[in-house]
Amino acid sequence: MRTITNPVRRKIIQIAAFGFCNPHVRNFAGGKLYSGSWKNFCAPGLNCYSCPAATLSCPIGALQAVSGSIKFDFSFYVVGILLAFGVVLGRVVCGFLCPFGLVQELLHKIPSPKVRLPKPLRFVKYAVLAVFVLILPVASANGTGIGDPAFCEYVCPAGTLEGGIPILLTHAELRPVIGGLFALKCSILVLTLAGCVFISRFFCKLLCPLGAIYGLCNKISLYRLRVDGESCVHCGACHAHCPMDVDPVLHPQSAECIRCGKCAHICPQNAIKLGFSLR
Repeated sequence: MRTITNPVRRKIIQIAAFGFCNPHVRNFAGGKLYSGSWKNFCAPGLNCYSCPAATLSCPIGALQAVSGSIKFDFSFYVVGILLAFGVVLGRVVCGFLCPFGLVQELLHKIPSPKVRLPKPLRFVKYAVLAVFVLILPVASANGTGIGDPAFCEYVCPAGTLEGGIPILLTHAELRPVIGGLFALKCSILVLTLAGCVFISRFFCKLLCPLGAIYGLCNKISLYRLRVDGESCVHCGACHAHCPMDVDPVLHPQSAECIRCGKCAHICPQNAIKLGFSLR
């Protein structure tokens, strides 16, 4: 089985995934949240639970909820679905199925100077995963065993954009209680959106804890990237066009690779293949 490496087809899949995760567009008018049975399931990509249009839960929000809870009956499901997606697909989820990933790519199309994120900063997202998703929800747990969802509460720009701002626009009674924390989150949102204009997939590279989880699975995932050393002429086109600044020839299973297929599409020798059973 081979991946769909055509950029137009990938964009269609991204838009379809965005629509599947956010079909309740009418809820924006009244600021209501969908609360049906589908909210018991997690979306594969980053999509805020509190977005009025959202059908599914956010896996990072769910992971924090069980990390800061004394009840572990749901934790196996959350961890299990993340590992299932990770082991089978790796960061294909980031490249094809993540709604916030699509937002970032559209922002990057705005004409502007384009720069690359310094490589050492890529490790920040692992610190975010450890501190805000795994440690703080547990450390902040109160006597009833409930902790704060620290990443959602203090960092997540997707949550601010998809959930916080729409809810405040439709619920005037909530506006008087806006404080410094929401101002901080709005600042993070503005910096993130601006960063996406200049740096491809800025949030994915720097802050996304979900991308960190899936990235750790890239080396063992069933979906692989392989470079035919005999066909490759080392022209550098794949590295130059990679939105994640990966050199697939040197690091085909890089934790940063989102398996978008752009390298395979641009390769003049058809030396790059993506798919299952490419060990």
